Amino acid sequence: MIDRRLFLAGATGLAAGPAFSAGAPAPGIFELRQYTLKGGTRAAFTRLFEQQFVASQNAVGSHVLAVFRDLDDSDRFVWMRGFTDMEARKAALEAFYFGPVWQAHRTEANAMMIDSDNVLLLKRVSGVAGPKLLAGRGVIRIAIHRLRDVDPAAFAAFFEARMQPAIRAAGGDVAATLTTEASANTFPRLPVREHDPVFLWIAHFPDEAGEQAFDERLRTMAGWRDGIAEALLPALMQKPEVLRLVSSMAIPDLG
Repeated sequence: MIDRRLFLAGATGLAAGPAFSAGAPAPGIFELRQYTLKGGTRAAFTRLFEQQFVASQNAVGSHVLAVFRDLDDSDRFVWMRGFTDMEARKAALEAFYFGPVWQAHRTEANAMMIDSDNVLLLKRVSGVAGPKLLAGRGVIRIAIHRLRDVDPAAFAAFFEARMQPAIRAAGGDVAATLTTEASANTFPRLPVREHDPVFLWIAHFPDEAGEQAFDERLRTMAGWRDGIAEALLPALMQKPEVLRLVSSMAIPDLG
């Protein structure tokens, strides 16, 4: 586990890094972060995070894209942040995690966290994974496929050709896809799942009933794996990890 105090270090100055502005490039690098909290603390942790750690991260270029409530785990806190590129990520995290905000709030937040190491470092494949998609009303469904030794580009092509039509036929609309960013972690004091390559897709549903109806239809879809290349099989040996999430706060779009 990381030193949880690093998570809580923040920055108050606005000069350390620019925020995304209208017309600026969308993030190219993403982190999907899942924290395990002590029982009964999620509401308090979410409130602390939103009050203290959103604006201070955005100010230095570590852009909070969404803060979620996990519908299937009351002790899970999920959030995403984005960066222009890996070098921008390094600069932003150094500014944030070695800044002064943690000094005022680390004791309170540390008391609520059990684990904060479940982190995927990702890059864009298709679509736009920004606040307009992630932080709006409704349910966000993220399906995470573990690739093992499967080539990410080959799996992305298989997804587009075979899986996405099945998702569409079940009533889903894939809004964005991401895969593991394979370059070295430029801020190693915060570990990521470097040896667990993944491909994930994101869909939005207007409400929980709509997402559940889609899930039921998707489970009955048959035949979409027939005749696939043997090299892709390791990525389909286990069911994907599915996160069913609701945004807990409105976040302005990146422009």
